[in-house]
Amino acid sequence: MTKIYTKTGDKGTTSLIGGQRVSKTDIRLQAYGTVDELNAFLGLLKSKLSGSEHEMIHTIQNTLMRIAANLATDQTTTKLPDSAQILSESITFLEENIDKMNEQLPKLTNFIISGDEETSALAHVCRTITRRAERIILEAKNQVVIEDNIIIYMNRLSDFLFVLARFLTKKITRMIFLGKNDTSI
Repeated sequence: MTKIYTKTGDKGTTSLIGGQRVSKTDIRLQAYGTVDELNAFLGLLKSKLSGSEHEMIHTIQNTLMRIAANLATDQTTTKLPDSAQILSESITFLEENIDKMNEQLPKLTNFIISGDEETSALAHVCRTITRRAERIILEAKNQVVIEDNIIIYMNRLSDFLFVLARFLTKKITRMIFLGKNDTSI
């Protein structure tokens, strides 16, 4: 691509993967646009993390890119690229990491109000965008072909982000209490 602007969208349409032109208000664009927004916020969160948390977010971002490609493909006219498949291993990745983090957390006994710690609050922002994306994807599923694994993944991702937010709060609180050099939980 030599120019960033093509002028092909100047009249309110865009191309899906496969070349089909659709309105920029098409439900698929709302779905993958919200996934893109989520990915951008996850990038902000990732920029504030290190170690395994940074790597987990990076893995999730790659999966979200596949989800966006999947949502941007009209599967009635175009074969879904292998790179856009959402495998059950991606869901398992989230579940295993939810369980690992949750094992280190106290039992939840009350509602959580975000804002006590920046990275935790940002994880909650990502969680709420994930929920919105999930709702839009569910709405789109009523109109276009969408894999069940995408819905499952988005649902599990919001759970992951909720647990990550709690985990980050505990980790940062412990680091402040013990001193900045101790990152163990």
